[in-house]
Amino acid sequence: MANTTLTSAAELPYKSFAVVGAGPTLGVLIVSALLARNVPVIVLIRPSSTRELPAGAQVVPVDYTDVSAVASALRDHNVDVLVSTLAFAGLSAQTPLADAAKEAGVKLFVPSEFGTPTEGGTEGILLLKSQLAAYLKSIALPCARVYNGVFSEFVPFIAAIHETKKFLIVGKGNTPISYTGVEDVAGFTAHVLTTLSPSKLQDVTFRLQGQRGTMSEIAKLYDGVAPVEYVDAIPSEVPAAQVREYLQTKFETGIASSGWDLVAGREGEEAAGSSNALWEGHQWKTVKEVLNIQRH
Repeated sequence: MANTTLTSAAELPYKSFAVVGAGPTLGVLIVSALLARNVPVIVLIRPSSTRELPAGAQVVPVDYTDVSAVASALRDHNVDVLVSTLAFAGLSAQTPLADAAKEAGVKLFVPSEFGTPTEGGTEGILLLKSQLAAYLKSIALPCARVYNGVFSEFVPFIAAIHETKKFLIVGKGNTPISYTGVEDVAGFTAHVLTTLSPSKLQDVTFRLQGQRGTMSEIAKLYDGVAPVEYVDAIPSEVPAAQVREYLQTKFETGIASSGWDLVAGREGEEAAGSSNALWEGHQWKTVKEVLNIQRH
């Protein structure tokens, strides 16, 4: 009887959460989604930060690289799960954050994935994220990774719509991409973290997809708004032209599908959007719904 009770207690959903990197794109929405589920949430911020956060979140200023200080904060608030939404520039801080989480007895680390699959990544941001996952495994700190492909909100940036009044496509634009709205990603993350048992979260990958489509198909949503133009390169006068061009070139290889297998170079066994059903009854938004595209 005692063993059964212990087993049942171990499978109860996590109760307390910390979020680091609560920026305006995704992090603050995860904080809000967790608070809406009436669970305690602390937000770790850099001491110099002046960012406003949702009412109800307890703010803890701390140096992310100070393992002892972060561990103390996590321990003082009995944190079960640490969620990182750090942007590219802050990814290096995830290693000391993981060390602090391990020291504090945190049960689950959710690294800053929230994009294209990174297992087997060999360059750039994909390599950094893949290396972190390997490090988490080496210190026996369970993690949950969330892949959503491309945020639907990023489509105008990628296609340089606002700057050129056109929908620019580098290459053929015929490779399927997973598009998912930021609110859907935040809501899903909060949902699974507060409802699934630990065994269904530890060392698990979630693959989301609000809508599947090629760049050419998404461009049709802008008929009468921004005419499509196929180009070899994003014009150099467009701000961040190289970044936009790089992303589109990479997307042409297939990696922007949340079901992509980097190692095999093809769609993997876990399909894009295969985790959507875990959020029962939720209606995932299309790109048109997320961006509220109105044709003239």
